[in-house]
Amino acid sequence: MKNKSPFSKVSSYQEIGEYWDAHDLGEIWDETEEAKFEVDLESDVFYYAVETSLSSKLHTIAGRRGVSVETLVNLWLQEKVNSSIADD
Repeated sequence: MKNKSPFSKVSSYQEIGEYWDAHDLGEIWDETEEAKFEVDLESDVFYYAVETSLSSKLHTIAGRRGVSVETLVNLWLQEKVNSSIADD
């Protein structure tokens, strides 16, 4: 018969949190089993027209920073949106 986990008698997320506050995964590592699952983190994609010269500059800056153009544009837009919201 399989041993029950330390969580089999808990009744709330709080109790699980209290358990992990007092314990370390290393204590029960040998009792864990490998889990296989797929994660699909696709987000919605929207396309917007960008002037050619601006696109070239974005590619240059993104390359220097070691990130994709998509990441650079998303970070900059997020900063601008957050700033605009804070100003309202």
